[in-house]
Amino acid sequence: MQSGAVFPWRGGNRFSLLVDGDAFFPRMLEAIAGARWRVDLELYLVEDGRCAGLLVDTLVAAAQRGVQVRCLFDGFGTLGFGAALRARLSGAGVALVLFNPLRWHFGLHNLHRDHRKMLLVDDRLGYVGGTGATDEFWDPQDTSGLWHEVMVEIAGPLLADWRTLFDHQWMLCHEWGHRRSQRPPKPPRIPPSPLRREGSGRLAYAEAHQHRDVLQSLIRSLHRANRRIWLATPYFLPTWKVRRALLKAARRGVEVRLLLAGRNTDHPPVRYAGQRYYRRLLQAGVRIFEYQPRFLHMKMVLVDDWASVGSCNFDHWNLRLNLEANLETRDPRFIAEAVECFLADFQVSHEVDRRQWLARPWYRRLRQRLWGWLDRLVVDLLDRGG
Repeated sequence: MQSGAVFPWRGGNRFSLLVDGDAFFPRMLEAIAGARWRVDLELYLVEDGRCAGLLVDTLVAAAQRGVQVRCLFDGFGTLGFGAALRARLSGAGVALVLFNPLRWHFGLHNLHRDHRKMLLVDDRLGYVGGTGATDEFWDPQDTSGLWHEVMVEIAGPLLADWRTLFDHQWMLCHEWGHRRSQRPPKPPRIPPSPLRREGSGRLAYAEAHQHRDVLQSLIRSLHRANRRIWLATPYFLPTWKVRRALLKAARRGVEVRLLLAGRNTDHPPVRYAGQRYYRRLLQAGVRIFEYQPRFLHMKMVLVDDWASVGSCNFDHWNLRLNLEANLETRDPRFIAEAVECFLADFQVSHEVDRRQWLARPWYRRLRQRLWGWLDRLVVDLLDRGG
């Protein structure tokens, strides 16, 4: 059962889709540099390097001029975030809290991670999406091997909901037993999406088994699709309900396209495990594109004139274990930007041919079955342990 508050749709917002680190990281640093009274930053991956160094420089400068700066980082994703940079933050008065630091006696609770990514500056600007503070996302001295990622710049009333989510998790991380979040007991009713309207958007989030607003909203949109479903994710391990919805949509004539990671990936076994679903999807008419230039890390879904973009991969691992947060919008300008981004990515991707896929060599089939079997085994163990 899902529990917890659900955020409503809000109008009067402005959204901008920022593609790749060169587009969004300088904007984020500029926003922090212009902060007047508060900066809140929540990230999963933070590692020593030029990106994290410049981020820390900017946060420290903001704190030194009197801005309240709070950083909520994941305890596992920051294993590469060294003592020197942490000391600089604390020395400047930046409040740094780690979500669920690794402890041997936590057992399987160590798997619960804060995967959200958001930057909130005053009540003026917000940045949400899938980035981390590592040189893979942005390196001003070397842009050749950067991961393909998107962030959304937000201005407007919707920022208050993102701050509510941040404030609540910040509070929980100061309480004993914060390893698994608890939400206020309010009815989990997902509001219907409005008609296509400029500036409309809402915050959807996930909290492991307790709250799956982001997943339920996606499935409802997939079932209502009339024209297109374009889904981009780096780790294609969708839940059974998402797979079924994709298959049904393709069979009723909806254009279903998947934009997935190709050979450039940070987790090859996950890619192989996800490829076990290709056969049925291709037979149903789903088109599968594997992105070629570099590692595809963005998480974005476009269903007709509805879009969802953020931290959630919509895979069964994330939805069982992680804190996630996505922006949903029906803003026409944003939809046009998302379409342009998808079309550009399809052009530089390899489309999987059904006949060639069915004729793939035996060793590839064996590899996919092996990793697929291990994936199912671990998920079954987690479900029994939960």
